[in-house]
Amino acid sequence: MQAFENYLKRHTPLTGEQISVLKQELKEKTYQKGKILLREGESTGLGYFVCSGLLRAYTLDSQGKEHTIQFAPEDWWLGDRNSFYFHEPAAFNIDVLEETQVVIVTKNFMEHATEICPEFGKYHIYLLHNSIRYMQRRINQLLAATAEERYLDFIRLYPKLTLRISQIMIASYLGITPESLSRVRKELARRNSRV
Repeated sequence: MQAFENYLKRHTPLTGEQISVLKQELKEKTYQKGKILLREGESTGLGYFVCSGLLRAYTLDSQGKEHTIQFAPEDWWLGDRNSFYFHEPAAFNIDVLEETQVVIVTKNFMEHATEICPEFGKYHIYLLHNSIRYMQRRINQLLAATAEERYLDFIRLYPKLTLRISQIMIASYLGITPESLSRVRKELARRNSRV
């Protein structure tokens, strides 16, 4: 919980006293690698703040192939907006990629935090807009960028993840095959070795 409190203190004007009140609405939990927190079609209304570890949001196509939408390392939020904000069936699955400690957040927490600290509401809106911006960039990358451009953007966004996740998952996120990812990495390594 301390990691979440520190995050709130860094990014919002919530006071220690306000955070103490809000903590009563939060739950901290540790999940083991492989645990599925949310399945497509379920509706839990829960979101997750990652204190330590790594989560992933993904979807499955009709052939059962995984398509990774987002990773959530430390200090990231992750949730399915259909489920969290609208209590509708989730569009994505969320699973645990390594032992992960999270703070479980509800829509009620967000509303209560905004009620006692209107500035928190502005930060919440910022997070929503940032998420939309991120998704727009993802769509643009998947439609118009080369595999190399997508991989370089992945490294910029997630600089420490290449050693924590499999090449198959990175390829899934990039929308390419693992073989294509291998070729991209080899070409980048070849060019860098010539510099």
